[in-house]
Amino acid sequence: MSNKNIQSLRGMKDLVDEQSQLFTYFIDNATQIAKNYGFSYIETPILEETALFKRSVGESSDIVNKEMYQFIDKGENDVCLRPEGTAGVVRSFIQDKRDRAGGVTRWYYYGPMFRYERPQKGRLREFHQFGAEVFGVSSVYEDANVIMMLKDILEFFGIKFNLLLNSLGCKECMPTYKTNLVQHLSSFRSELCEDCDRRIETNPIRVLDCKNEKCQSLLINAPKITNNLCERCDTDFEKLKEILDFNGVNYEVDSNLVRGLDYYSQTAFEFISDEIGAQSAIAGGGRYDRLVEFLGGRETPGIGFAIGIERLLELVQVKEQNKEVVYVGALCEEALNTAVKVANEKRKTTKTFIEYTPRGFGKHFKLAEKQNTTVVALIGEDELKNGTIYVKNLLDKEERTIKLEDF
Repeated sequence: MSNKNIQSLRGMKDLVDEQSQLFTYFIDNATQIAKNYGFSYIETPILEETALFKRSVGESSDIVNKEMYQFIDKGENDVCLRPEGTAGVVRSFIQDKRDRAGGVTRWYYYGPMFRYERPQKGRLREFHQFGAEVFGVSSVYEDANVIMMLKDILEFFGIKFNLLLNSLGCKECMPTYKTNLVQHLSSFRSELCEDCDRRIETNPIRVLDCKNEKCQSLLINAPKITNNLCERCDTDFEKLKEILDFNGVNYEVDSNLVRGLDYYSQTAFEFISDEIGAQSAIAGGGRYDRLVEFLGGRETPGIGFAIGIERLLELVQVKEQNKEVVYVGALCEEALNTAVKVANEKRKTTKTFIEYTPRGFGKHFKLAEKQNTTVVALIGEDELKNGTIYVKNLLDKEERTIKLEDF
């Protein structure tokens, strides 16, 4: 057997130290904002049937064609690691018969997703998303509500962004637009990249999303989807803009903005940032009123979004928190049990570290500094005898000895 150290797989990274602290800080606060908007938590399996993503994401998508971690398990089941979160949430919604129960369901989720693509800055093969989905509301007020929730999350973390907005139409107006677009693209098809040439046959609106500069230059005079909307879609899109305007939400209409997955219709949105390089999308989503039906449920309106967490972590600004961090230690063996009891009580309200080895003053303070604590509390023979505890605030340097019950 080789003695070579085993390394993590390419594109899969450990989250430790500052990164893990930022990650949990993001999850804790994004979760609270979602709860404030009336969302509850859902956890779906990491492993799902491959058919779920082929039917929802679409067999023409790059995710299904190139990027899925797909395999046959020991029971001869065709399964894959989830490449995105929405399809699993919809599967759960239908499996629980919520599509038949009616009413409104609002869920948020977070966890790892997997795509086999070339690792680069901001893109990993195992990455994490925070997402939210709403079922049972067709009003564009809910579209605005979801957009404003995502805006609140990004603003909480001090992340600068621009909001891009578009409408993808519906099953009534999208076919006509696709016909017009294909007719336009056919005149210079030979100049398009290989992927776009394939997309003309499978999902032509994905050509609008191509990152190839040559393809983008050829699309300057392409027909605009917003000029091909039916009356209902056009009215809804204008109403959405009116709601966002009224609430002071800045946005830019981008008629080339499409979603990479086949199940979206009408509202599409993307939050972009110029602080993370060329790959500027940091969050996005939209409406998918036919996805529940595609997956075997009753037709149910839906809308949601997803945030790529790793891409945000370097932009997250941690708000100053006034909560103290306490270090508790014993100066002698006899005081250790009391120190442990004090630490356990303190943990009910305050982040607290306990050192299990009795040490001198200097050693305790060195360890406390490594834990970035703000308060050091020590118990020795005298404190044990008098029912007191020595406390030093490392921020203002104040030292005092107080009764144990007052700490």
